[in-house]
Amino acid sequence: MHSLSLPARPGKWLLLSALAASLAGCGQKADPAAQTAMPPMPVSVINISARNIPVNFEYVGQAAGSREVEVRARVGGILLKRAYTEGRPVKQGDLLFQLDPATYQATLEQAAAALKVQEAQLASTRQDYERVMPLFKENAVSQKDRDDAVAAYQAAQAQVAASRAKLKEAQINLDYTRVTAPISGMTSQETRSEGSLVSTSADGSLLTKISQLDPIYVNFSMSDSDQMNLRKLQDKGLLKLKDNGHFEVALKLADGSLFDHSGFLNFTDSLVDSTTGTIRSRASLANPQGKILPGQFVRVILKGAERINAIAVPQRAVLTTQQGKMVWVVGEGNKVQPRPITVSQDVGLEVLVESGLKPGEQVVVDNIIKLRPGAEVKPQPYRADASAPAAKQPA
Repeated sequence: MHSLSLPARPGKWLLLSALAASLAGCGQKADPAAQTAMPPMPVSVINISARNIPVNFEYVGQAAGSREVEVRARVGGILLKRAYTEGRPVKQGDLLFQLDPATYQATLEQAAAALKVQEAQLASTRQDYERVMPLFKENAVSQKDRDDAVAAYQAAQAQVAASRAKLKEAQINLDYTRVTAPISGMTSQETRSEGSLVSTSADGSLLTKISQLDPIYVNFSMSDSDQMNLRKLQDKGLLKLKDNGHFEVALKLADGSLFDHSGFLNFTDSLVDSTTGTIRSRASLANPQGKILPGQFVRVILKGAERINAIAVPQRAVLTTQQGKMVWVVGEGNKVQPRPITVSQDVGLEVLVESGLKPGEQVVVDNIIKLRPGAEVKPQPYRADASAPAAKQPA
């Protein structure tokens, strides 16, 4: 788009006309009669028509693992070995770290021995119970003898159950000395080196982190005003999504290339962040080769929408002034007049016009700096392939 700097004063379009006239005559000192005799200036024009126009919406996003897990020690001890290569993928169940198992092995053996003692005690009390019960039925022993035998037997059963639980706990703690990957994904740097004392506290238990890269998540935010505008356009029937009613998500990388895989939106917050005035959203994309890494910044492109019966003009046809955007419109007698317009977003080399133009009008595309209000022109059909590409405005 071309830019003109105009003072913001009443009668802005009169000032614009005067400026355009001065630009047209810049560097020329011919007399008025000679200027009047000049032939109409050849200009390229487009005929304004309403059509359905595919539109994209672009935002800055940051990648994150679809699952991000902190790998922590569940028992304390000396870290004997790191069994994985930092920054490399691992599979669920792979050994990551080995803690010193000696103490836990000894505890397991003690628990196993205690269980054998309790099982022997249980066998003895069972025998007493089985001898007493028939005698009690024959009134050969007292009620107290019977009650004592029952109590001893039940207590022995409870002791065996407790010893088995202790043995199970000891086995679990021993197994915890082998720290394995809870998920498949990409590992990060170790936080404890071999030989370090690891504890189960919040500060001392973290060993590394694992991020699941396939699928990859991309978090981004859109302003609440953007969200409201999209809803208004949809409610008015001016914006239509694909048959499934959802956006398709593409990613643009830092070098300008597009990521191989497309994805979809899998989360949009129902709350507006009060500090930023934005709504958090998240996209999910397949990432089988792990090209997108957690923390990486990308451009999120929401595709699959169409503006219905929209009007667009080439960006090069639009002048930017302090009062806003304008174009030159060809009127009766092939004479041009400035027309203020309201634009919304760029679409390729065009820009969407929300107000100021209507179907059937002609807009000048080139030589717009040389024109003045009321100047006669010689319209010619605009050929897009013959024009230099317009510079893309930053999103």
